[in-house]
Amino acid sequence: MEAAEAVWSCPFDFAEALEFDPLLRKLLEEHPVARITMPYGEGEAWLVTRYDDVRTVTTDRRFSRKAVTGRDFPRMTPEPIVQSEAINLMDPPAVTRLRGLVAKGFTAGQVERMRGRTERVVDELLTAMAAHDAPDLFAHLASPLPMHTICEVLDIPEPDRKRLRHNALTMMNIGAAGKEAAVRAKAELRAYFTELTAERRRAPGQDLISSLATARVGDDLLDDRELAVMAMVLLITGQDTTTYEIANLAYLLLTRDDLLSALRDRPELLPRALDEMLRHIPFRKGVGIPRIATEDVELGGVTIRAGDVVHVSYLTANRDAEKFPNPHDIDLTRPAVPHMTFGWGSHHCLGAPLAEMEMRVALQALLTRFPGLRLAVPPEDIRWNTTSIWRHPLALPVTW
Repeated sequence: MEAAEAVWSCPFDFAEALEFDPLLRKLLEEHPVARITMPYGEGEAWLVTRYDDVRTVTTDRRFSRKAVTGRDFPRMTPEPIVQSEAINLMDPPAVTRLRGLVAKGFTAGQVERMRGRTERVVDELLTAMAAHDAPDLFAHLASPLPMHTICEVLDIPEPDRKRLRHNALTMMNIGAAGKEAAVRAKAELRAYFTELTAERRRAPGQDLISSLATARVGDDLLDDRELAVMAMVLLITGQDTTTYEIANLAYLLLTRDDLLSALRDRPELLPRALDEMLRHIPFRKGVGIPRIATEDVELGGVTIRAGDVVHVSYLTANRDAEKFPNPHDIDLTRPAVPHMTFGWGSHHCLGAPLAEMEMRVALQALLTRFPGLRLAVPPEDIRWNTTSIWRHPLALPVTW
């Protein structure tokens, strides 16, 4: 498979703790623009792995997200996760318009107002955790906190939350046997948010959905379909990735005494440390939504033809030695270079400020409240997710 014209089979199923996928590392270092096949979807795709090339694909209008609509593109899951009308399948200027409306719910002021509520929730969760012998940090903190926060932000009724989370998780499974369940889960989520957003349109409250229903840029409003899909996307992205990153961050600290000691001795390092750890952690197993080249483009020494499917890897961009010297090390003094954990360009995660706030509050509370926090089992006994696109421990037994 060393020839330049090689097509690489990429299952993206590597799940060994937080070790970096050796196939992704090889492609980054030796074949930075490579042809790949994936478990689902028709045909081949390009995989772009270097930081600057990823930045080009995610900002150059010759690469279109909208053109993915209706295509059976190469992917990791049997059923595409993305919704056809969602913001993550739009190109400028449509995506710029929608982001302008949605961003009103994630301003610095809005996120800061959520901080106090998040701190109270974390305190309650840690109080409950402290009452258990060898509790599971994943079950007591990482899992409930983001779901609770996004449901509070969206004002999702308590009885509905468990089912919504189940459907969101079902959509992320990578097993072929789960296709029918994933289709059903997507339809149920769509129907739920269509009804909920219609109610909020009729009778707005103080929640984010109501804010989005009434938000204007000039005379522009989200239409009913856009509002329903956006609320669904916010629920899915607002809880799963943050859950897994809190668990990954905790695992990383609890298996790296040097990092844990540095943050205990100098808590003011937490914001910089969080940024560096988010860069370093391989938070998912592969790639997300691709783009389609709308014309021939030269990139990384190869010609990508009009109509070709192009995937990017934010994971490899975060490990590009051209941008991050000694990229596989965690360096808390590393000069600040923007990482791509939350994406890039017009599809950079709008909820990133909320997610970062939740992670910082959770880690600060853990370090402050449990100065002797440690794993209750050897690291090699921790089991890791193997059934979905996300990389995370299934449980984190801890003690102090």
